[in-house]
Amino acid sequence: MRHAIAPGTGDPAQFKLGDCSTQRNLDDTGKSQARTTGTLIRAQGVAIDIVLSSQWCRCLETAALLDLGPVQEEPALNSFFSDRGMQNSQTNQTIERLGSLPTGMTALMVTHQVNITALTGIYPQSGEIILIRVTDNGDITTVGRLMPDALQGI
Repeated sequence: MRHAIAPGTGDPAQFKLGDCSTQRNLDDTGKSQARTTGTLIRAQGVAIDIVLSSQWCRCLETAALLDLGPVQEEPALNSFFSDRGMQNSQTNQTIERLGSLPTGMTALMVTHQVNITALTGIYPQSGEIILIRVTDNGDITTVGRLMPDALQGI
């Protein structure tokens, strides 16, 4: 899942991990979007076994507001928007992390556009959920997309 709506692009020059005052954060619309998405997922009876999140505040807040379970920080999901040299390494780490999960486990990952695009080739909207499956040989297969506005119709 791409984090909920956080106006702007990238992060300010003074960005510091762990200091939300230096980051681009969710606005009220983004907070509402995350809460609504979580409510709709729960209403459909979808069981999420593990919630993994980038360490960026907008991702951690999205994950918390979804209210689908405890949130675990996953550095491989951190944005590499400002350091594209990390793309292959972090994407491979994400694939390894997914591959390490027990068969049948449903994980929800909250991350950034660049990470999702590198993993799937899809450019997601804020709040969009990309449904993927990890094959037995470790390949990633996209099985669906849930657009934020369409979630209300599930």
